[in-house]
Amino acid sequence: MQPFDTHEVRNTVAPFENINLYTADPALQEALLREGGGEAAASLESLGAELGKAETLDLARLANLYSPTLHNYDREGHRIDEVEFHPAWHRLMALLIGHGTHASPWQGGAGAQVARAARYLLFGQVENGSQCPVTMTYASVPALKQAPRIALKWLPKILSNQYDPRSLPVEQKHGAIIGMGMTEKQGGSDVRANTTRAEPLLSAEGRALFGDEGEEVFRIVGHKWFFSAPQSDAHLILAQTDGEGSAGLSCFFLPRYLPNGERNAIRVQRLKDKLGNRSNASSEVEFTGAYGWLIGKQGRGIPTILEMGSHTRLDCVLGSAGTMRAALTHALHHARRRVAFGRPLVEQPLMQNVLADLALESEAATAFAMRLARCFDQSSDPAQAMLARLLTPAGKYWICKRGPGFGAEAMEVIGGSGYVEDSPLARLYRELPVNSIWEGSGNVMCLDLLRALSKSPEAREALAAELAEAGNSDTFFVAYRSTLLADLAQQQTPDEFGARVRAERVVLAVQAALLLRHAPEYVSSAFVASRLKREPGGAYGRLPSGVDCEAILARALVE
Repeated sequence: MQPFDTHEVRNTVAPFENINLYTADPALQEALLREGGGEAAASLESLGAELGKAETLDLARLANLYSPTLHNYDREGHRIDEVEFHPAWHRLMALLIGHGTHASPWQGGAGAQVARAARYLLFGQVENGSQCPVTMTYASVPALKQAPRIALKWLPKILSNQYDPRSLPVEQKHGAIIGMGMTEKQGGSDVRANTTRAEPLLSAEGRALFGDEGEEVFRIVGHKWFFSAPQSDAHLILAQTDGEGSAGLSCFFLPRYLPNGERNAIRVQRLKDKLGNRSNASSEVEFTGAYGWLIGKQGRGIPTILEMGSHTRLDCVLGSAGTMRAALTHALHHARRRVAFGRPLVEQPLMQNVLADLALESEAATAFAMRLARCFDQSSDPAQAMLARLLTPAGKYWICKRGPGFGAEAMEVIGGSGYVEDSPLARLYRELPVNSIWEGSGNVMCLDLLRALSKSPEAREALAAELAEAGNSDTFFVAYRSTLLADLAQQQTPDEFGARVRAERVVLAVQAALLLRHAPEYVSSAFVASRLKREPGGAYGRLPSGVDCEAILARALVE
């Protein structure tokens, strides 16, 4: 008896792959040029082609399917605390570091932060977990420069474009990566509640143990509830110190290997079993008398590490924008090819509304993130530094907060096939909450924005100058801008209860201003109509009638 065919497989969509992620994105190309990173255009076009290959995109699947494994002991019983990764992880890390995503701004060049931001956005469309150690390595450089002797030894390795995953003392490696550990069980975002303690060694004792490293050596006892990328060659942490005039949190540099070649007493207890970001190793550790070198002044750990925090928060904005862009491209690629009720999904009016709304959100996030990166390029300009002080926490709050809903909507476009693990949408959806949580939750960001507004009138002036660039052609934007600036000027006492609304309004105003200046009119007018004239709401697909959805979608993904 012949077997029966139950059905013919048809009306299915091939995966979104083998496409240049850079040339497919007009908004990113335009932002790169206008924000000062145009010299990197050719290299980004090459990178976009490499990242869009089916083989590269599959590395993300493999790195998350085969998540890292902790080995506390070797076969002889020696404590090693090594993390084993799938080869796909190492290939992703080699790509990121080989293209300078961890270090290029510190190597000089015009528009270096903007060019690096564009690379980071493209990598965010592939795999977010491997971006975590790259971000921390990138952000560590300003902090390490506060310890010149350590910087002299470590920065050449950190700035190297060679990824070297070997577990060795830094002197024997071709390149190094840096992690961080701030959070403790009892404190969370309240790092001042940290209990980990640091006791100084006498200078002679330190020299006898390790030679003259040039910085003060301390013994560290305590724990970290989240210790990111334990395989890193060194970590920056906060610990309590005592001393007249120097009590409080201080910043320390903890290398994985000591100058004498021994392993530092950093005990990895376990790896976190996380919702997403599964390719990346996050851990719990104990310091059982670990050696750490003081960075900055005793009792000034938070100011010392603040600049690192501003750079990691920039990457949260970039990472969220990149992941949202990935979700959009998969959804739009599918909708153009999937037929339902007699015509492609992308031609159905309500689906057009949803997809165009997503496209507006993605383009606005990209425009904001790239503009913020230019603030970092021009940080020597007080006005740009003040604008970054304002927009970094506001952007991290709003853009990261928009991510999970965005991912869910994109998944729904694909339907049941997007909800299964065969689809990248499930992984992308799990990735999107992490940037809201990591490096300061939404409430922490909004409170930081209030501090900037209340303590720095120059920040409000910088915002007003940025918004003024959009001119007066759109009367509703002009009214929105005037109301926002008047409200910011009148607020004498920070309104914590309404801080989230304030952060949202700041970001929406900047996004609208950027789109009015630089995007096609059909994009900017739709953004103003859907974000400023009405509350964005919790769902996408709420664009008013008259929006040119077809034009927006044609711009959103060039295939």
